[in-house]
Amino acid sequence: MRSHGLTFPQLLDNDYAYWNALENEYWPAIYLVDRCGRIRERAIGEVHESDASGRRLETRIEALLAEPPCERR
Repeated sequence: MRSHGLTFPQLLDNDYAYWNALENEYWPAIYLVDRCGRIRERAIGEVHESDASGRRLETRIEALLAEPPCERR
């Protein structure tokens, strides 16, 4: 991560526990999870920042980051 300049959190799923919990069947797959832990968006296949799907995901990420913290009940 350091050598590629990645500073955001990463998840290593070497035993496929998260993959299986999501019932994921695709690679690559991107899941956007909100502050309450709900899956709000899923993208299947490659995504590039210069294409429409990349721009849409970036917009969704910005919207999710702007949401208030989750209220736990």
